[in-house]
Amino acid sequence: MPTSAPPRVVVADDSAMMRQIVSSSLTRAGVQVVGSAANGDEALIVCDRERPDALMLDLTMPGLDGIGVLRSLRQQGRSDMPVIVVSAFSPAHGARAVDALAEGAFDLVAKPAIGESLSDFSAALVAKVEAATSRTRPGTAGAPRSFGVPAATPRRPLRSRTAKAVMIATSTGGPRALAELMPKLPASLGIGTLIVQHMPPGFTKSLAARLDGSSKLNVREAKGGELLDPEVALIAPGGKHLRVSPDGRTNLTDEPEIGALRPRADLTIEDAAKVFGERMLLVVMTGMGQDGLIGAREVKRRGGRILVEAESTCTVYGMPRAINDAKLADEVLPLHELAQAITEEASA
Repeated sequence: MPTSAPPRVVVADDSAMMRQIVSSSLTRAGVQVVGSAANGDEALIVCDRERPDALMLDLTMPGLDGIGVLRSLRQQGRSDMPVIVVSAFSPAHGARAVDALAEGAFDLVAKPAIGESLSDFSAALVAKVEAATSRTRPGTAGAPRSFGVPAATPRRPLRSRTAKAVMIATSTGGPRALAELMPKLPASLGIGTLIVQHMPPGFTKSLAARLDGSSKLNVREAKGGELLDPEVALIAPGGKHLRVSPDGRTNLTDEPEIGALRPRADLTIEDAAKVFGERMLLVVMTGMGQDGLIGAREVKRRGGRILVEAESTCTVYGMPRAINDAKLADEVLPLHELAQAITEEASA
């Protein structure tokens, strides 16, 4: 964590113990906790007073809840302040967390269950704060993203018109990007679609349900053993790696995390590239880090195609940048142009 211009954050949670855990975790890492709140109304007051770089937000609080806070911040013109949701998991909490991400929350950290490591939780908190605030703090790299609609990007000629397996990889900002992308895709797409979205265990089922309700494709959390279906998009479950067997069937594994990630998109992409070869379309969207880069090299080696989201519409230009910098991308497109490009590339 940089010693100059440390991030300034507010912590909002109705549990005094959780406020203490989050605050101490961030303070030890050099983050300046400038205020705390026990409910949503207090959170808005403290944020208005302190003007923090980020807000750590619980969703279930008395009075104004976390979703209400997000909406109030947007109404006040404060949607540029990153909000990191810190949520326990249950089916209800999972759905609300996905709602919060769709409402503009920057990212999600799952509260540790009894017996789970506090050190892993603390590391995740710090990583999310640093990623969120590095875009907006004075003296740090990056700048706030402009989500205006840029001019249309000239299309490169397609290599082929064969039906393709579509693989979408994304992380921070992904739920919001998927919420825009998926409803624009047709009811039947190529050979079928796989999605790896970095999320904690449990939350991906809620994400799949939300996307399924707004999309023409049937969006489901993968269970393992499925064959790709043009009418179905399968999302890798949080906490599992999604592999593709040589016969084209999905397989969920408990292999160790790679770079603190499970699912790891690289594994799914490499497997799919080996199975589908030239009939493979990789789409890499907003996210931290370089997951997808190793897989992208395998896609290119086997003659597949790669689209990446443009920096202008990414919440975090990390995963797409890694592909683009390695000169592996066939096209770099803003989010609002990706659906048409995917449909054209994947269709026979």
